[in-house]
Amino acid sequence: MKHSIQKPTFRLAFCSVIAAIEVVLMMITGLIRIGTYALPCLAGMLTIAIVIEYNCKWAFGVFAVSSLLSFFLSGDKEAVVMFIAFFGYYPILKNILERKIKSVILRYIIKFAVFNAAAIASFYVAMLLLSVPASEFTVFGVYVPYLFLIAGNLFFLLYDFAINVYVKFYVQRLRKALFGKYL
Repeated sequence: MKHSIQKPTFRLAFCSVIAAIEVVLMMITGLIRIGTYALPCLAGMLTIAIVIEYNCKWAFGVFAVSSLLSFFLSGDKEAVVMFIAFFGYYPILKNILERKIKSVILRYIIKFAVFNAAAIASFYVAMLLLSVPASEFTVFGVYVPYLFLIAGNLFFLLYDFAINVYVKFYVQRLRKALFGKYL
């Protein structure tokens, strides 16, 4: 009997494994200091395999499941907010934008607008969840979140590039190693 990665049972199993790995990554964000920022990025990048192998609908399903389970199981709510607000769905959105919008400049304008809206929204949601007063964010008269937003935009540019590198790596090497004879 010939196996295929397109069979519904294989598709469901593969998507479930990716969702489980994403949830585990989100659960360990509380154990590793830098995990609050790095692991939501990594977890979101795993969704790229679903986009490539199946489609964006399945990828959004994996994002929804991972987000819901992470919300209940992860101890680091700030990381969960960042995952839900941006890193979990951005690789899917990036795929859609790059297929539908031909203008590179317009694509980047939209990408940066989405990132900045998500960063600002997640900042305020995290402030509400963690009950941190706004006065705590001023150091020597400088409102620090503005500096973080500038640094975040630079990081976002790097993250966008890293996704491109990962997609190339996945298609050229990882896909063959994972599915080899089933392709």
